[in-house]
Amino acid sequence: MRTRVIPAQITTVEDRIAGSLNLTQLLLLMVPVFWTTVEFILLPPKLHVSVIKIVIAFIVAIICVTLSLRIKGKVVLNWAGILLRYNLRPRWYVLNKNETYLREMYLPKIEKKPFKIFKKMRSTAKEKTVVPVLEGADMIRLETVLQNPAFTFFVKTNKKGGLDVGLEQIK
Repeated sequence: MRTRVIPAQITTVEDRIAGSLNLTQLLLLMVPVFWTTVEFILLPPKLHVSVIKIVIAFIVAIICVTLSLRIKGKVVLNWAGILLRYNLRPRWYVLNKNETYLREMYLPKIEKKPFKIFKKMRSTAKEKTVVPVLEGADMIRLETVLQNPAFTFFVKTNKKGGLDVGLEQIK
């Protein structure tokens, strides 16, 4: 009576379709047939045999037969995929120690100072305001106030393009 050994790991056993050929090998061996048909139909002169079409079909057939061979129990196409993935992998791995992902950050707390809002004085008169001309004593008083470090002088533009001028006492 014949006995057969059943492998313990069934997932590693390849299905054989025709002789010792599996599905990948059969598909690789069918590619030149379909390629030659498409090439015969699409390349000029259409539906005629030419030397270039035969050479291209022959090259495709050699490549497909080579890829369908087995080396150490694996198809050459699988080996080529492994080598391609190996050669396309990144060669340098950069570790950035300054990365903040999942790192506790100890930042100094910044004290917030209250923001001062200046009240703008607007004139309700629609006529032009006449600026008084300062003379003598008034000019000297203005200069002493401007030079006093207890006061700050500010000029701001308003939304309409005018200037708001003011003095503020520093506390």
